[in-house]
Amino acid sequence: MSLSRLLERLLQLIPVLLGVSAIAFLMMALTPGDPVQIIIGDQSITPEQEAELRRGLGLDRSLLERFFIFLRNALQFDFGTSYYHRRPVSDVIAERLPATIELSLVALIVALVTAIPLGVLAAIRKNSILDRLATVGSLLGVSLPGFWFGLLLIMLFAVQLQILPVSGRIGYSSEVPTITGFLLIDTLLHRDLAAFGDALRHILLPAITLGLPMTAILMRVTRASMLEVLRQDYVTFADAKGLSRRRVLFRHALKNALIPTVSVAAIETGSLLGGNMIVEAVFGWPGLGRLVVESIFLRNYPLVQAAVLLYAVTYVLLNFVADILYTVLNPRVKL
Repeated sequence: MSLSRLLERLLQLIPVLLGVSAIAFLMMALTPGDPVQIIIGDQSITPEQEAELRRGLGLDRSLLERFFIFLRNALQFDFGTSYYHRRPVSDVIAERLPATIELSLVALIVALVTAIPLGVLAAIRKNSILDRLATVGSLLGVSLPGFWFGLLLIMLFAVQLQILPVSGRIGYSSEVPTITGFLLIDTLLHRDLAAFGDALRHILLPAITLGLPMTAILMRVTRASMLEVLRQDYVTFADAKGLSRRRVLFRHALKNALIPTVSVAAIETGSLLGGNMIVEAVFGWPGLGRLVVESIFLRNYPLVQAAVLLYAVTYVLLNFVADILYTVLNPRVKL
């Protein structure tokens, strides 16, 4: 892949990001509700004080002017000040981002560890009971709403069995000083296995809930790809040479069957960020998704716009990485 082609693909991402920025800005600006009135609440202030507050937030300018100011500042990585927190938006997001990244990574691991073996087994044992159960399970995984499945898990494991916590990242008695912001890593760096176990118990339910749709999709992709590869001539030739079934499956078939799985996994990783808003709200997970939901209700325009732009950049870049991975794994495909 030439450098010019890479640069061309990167330049094609600019209109996408501009479009997402415009949509996010307009949706928040046109949403009913006045952030100034929400900030004031039940306080009694004069019209002059209200006008001064509106001027300080930049809400006295026209919609178009505010949009161009937002774009100009975003190019300088300046997303303004959070209306609610009274601090720079970038600082507020930076505090919550590690929790969301940690949850997304654990959900990704859960999806990969579950989906690939199930997809391979379903392909090897086509039309068996296992294959049918895996197919039905994948359909349910795609169809079930995340918030509903999360509530079911809470009712079963937290309320009925009482073996997993309902919300939060870690218990108060297990908190450790922050090093990386990722609790699973920080607890290991402090060599506190009890705290690590506590953090792992807290993240299991939200990670399973978030990773369920991705597990279903990857399982179906792996199964379909494995079935196609098993019909190829080189697999038949490897069988005819007398190679063991295990070697044929894992050295020849699986290696090529995972090409589309890797590409889809890279794309679906971006969707984890979008799906985490509901999951974080259900489980009280103190991440960026929950912060965005709270900020929408508070009409905290700068924070929501910055978060949506961050989601868009992440999703677009992951799609770009998926394209590159596909060309690396399958040289016959060109960008």
